[in-house]
Amino acid sequence: MTRTKPVKTETTRKVTRGGKDLNQALERLGSLKLSDLYGSDFLLTWEKSEDQIKATLETALILREFVQNGLSPRVFESGLAISIFRDKSTRTRFSFASAANLLGLTVQELDEEKTQIAHGETVRETAIMISFLSRVIGIRDDLYLGEGNSYMREVARSVEGGYREGILPYRPVLINLQCDLDHPTQSMADLAHLSTHFGGLDRLQGKKLAMSWAYSPSYGKPLSVPQGIIALLSRLGLEITLAHPEGYELLPEVVDRARLSASVSGGSFKVVHSMAEAFDQADIVYPKSWAPLDIMRSRTALLGKGDRNGLKELERECLAINAHFRDWECNEAMMKLTRSGQALYMHCLPADISDVSCPQGEVARSVFERYRLNTYREASWKPYIIAAMMFLALFERPAQKLIDLQKQVSAT
Repeated sequence: MTRTKPVKTETTRKVTRGGKDLNQALERLGSLKLSDLYGSDFLLTWEKSEDQIKATLETALILREFVQNGLSPRVFESGLAISIFRDKSTRTRFSFASAANLLGLTVQELDEEKTQIAHGETVRETAIMISFLSRVIGIRDDLYLGEGNSYMREVARSVEGGYREGILPYRPVLINLQCDLDHPTQSMADLAHLSTHFGGLDRLQGKKLAMSWAYSPSYGKPLSVPQGIIALLSRLGLEITLAHPEGYELLPEVVDRARLSASVSGGSFKVVHSMAEAFDQADIVYPKSWAPLDIMRSRTALLGKGDRNGLKELERECLAINAHFRDWECNEAMMKLTRSGQALYMHCLPADISDVSCPQGEVARSVFERYRLNTYREASWKPYIIAAMMFLALFERPAQKLIDLQKQVSAT
């Protein structure tokens, strides 16, 4: 255990509150039921219990407190964290690397074009070969409905088999870095940001959230961010309005899950076809583009056929459909509809910013600039969330392990 000198910034002084907060968080973590987390994958938030969701948030907070107080939570002397990105990424890619490094693991990114996968190596064989001394495998596979989450589970079954057959000394755990169904590291980071912003999870009850489609000049963005948001936050008692033009529906099973969770948690859930209606008196707005559901289904079918010309034509079709809804922009007029005109703007980033990254996009330049630092704070939770997912899966008694780390630091 090493002690590093903390950087004294205004943000550090606000977040760092000494050992009291750390001890309280450790106590809260120790009171939760976590036995099922050890050795388990984190693939979908709705597969996790309320205690497991809270444990992930508490562990992320504890790890953040360690860092803010200049302490190292490094718990591994060696071992790999494998990242597999089948889609582009900035925040999640570097957050995964940061999280692994924070705990002492070395990141190795799998480039499929540089492996024997290009020569027909099976998923099972690849999974075993990359796992001999690996602790964690993070996967992003989000572009094709019915494919991404299934691929992750095939990798999980493969490493489980390798471990049980004695080929692997331990089973690496899998973390979903975004699939076709969910983006759990993003939605959990968003929840951590909301909890911090409003002063605790209990303060989210009754808050109005507008999860809205927004115009983008780019093609075929996945459904997993809005699906992840409505599936997770509906469990916290928020009043959620999902807004999108007709044809831009999310997967029915996820929408049904959100509606049921809202009724159980004391919140509410409804679907509208007007951004203005969703923004009316909202406390939180999350304007984000995604592709029409039928387009996503067609893309998967064309992929299976290897029809490249068909995929290009589908892209043109999608962009033409999007162009009918250019007025779905989070602008100053929309923000004035929110509660006191001061709703919290959220985005997973990168946002399509009008007159900045594109001529017209999801959010007006003035709105984004006003909330830019808040979106950076939102994103800053992701390394800690991913590290927490790793930590909880790799240690049977995570609270005690963190207490032992704290004691080691105190003794130095």
